[in-house]
Amino acid sequence: MFERLQKLIAAAGLASRRHAEEMITAGEVTINGKIVTELGTKADPERDHIKVRGRLINPLLQAREKIYVLLNKPRGYLTSLADPEGRPLVSELVPHSFGRLHPVGRLDFNTEGLLLLTNDGEFTNFITSARNRVAKVYEVKVKGVPPDDAIERLRRGIALEDGVRTAPAEIKKTDESETNCWYEVVLHEGRNQQIRRMFDAIGHSVIKLRRVRIGFLKDERLAPKQWRLLAPSEVARFMGRKQKEEHRRRRKRAAQVTAGGESKVK
Repeated sequence: MFERLQKLIAAAGLASRRHAEEMITAGEVTINGKIVTELGTKADPERDHIKVRGRLINPLLQAREKIYVLLNKPRGYLTSLADPEGRPLVSELVPHSFGRLHPVGRLDFNTEGLLLLTNDGEFTNFITSARNRVAKVYEVKVKGVPPDDAIERLRRGIALEDGVRTAPAEIKKTDESETNCWYEVVLHEGRNQQIRRMFDAIGHSVIKLRRVRIGFLKDERLAPKQWRLLAPSEVARFMGRKQKEEHRRRRKRAAQVTAGGESKVK
């Protein structure tokens, strides 16, 4: 059966779908020996030989166990599979016997908290896509006491230093002292170092940042560096929501097509 190339690469567990698209446009993917750079290209893994950076992915598609790990990432670890500077990697905190797992989204080097790792590209794409609105909840300690109007600006969305505007965020103050404030921040998108950049934009830098929940997932019992496998029921709960979101979008597209046809008739 023919499927989009980026979807097949994600299903093989080599990368998220977004990263797979980058690999394709960079000329790192071949089908039957020919380099493919168009994102709309489809292939049949039953008949076509698909290689990513010279590696045949067909066997990976045919026989791979899907693994889902919840890790409590400590500070001082890089959310990456490799680092030319030799810094510690989150992949070093889970057993090598699991094979190649990629992080689901990112936590920056000095941020701690919950992080998912998996070899399931479709799962990764669902969790990280902003349109699916999977909440990521953070505990944030900032320098000083920001005024209420500044926090309200962050809630509505704010332009960062590169001109990109953030989506609305849920922000609730949880504690305050003379020199610091603590907040709970809920995001549905995942820009690079977004929370740190948001508070920098209002002049109150982040001192400590910790992710405490991903969707419905939270686990206060996990100490830093500890991990656990997701229960099948937890995976099913995410994938069930994924199917509902896909169904909702199909219905919305169908309604738009119907409305467009009716307007032409009029």
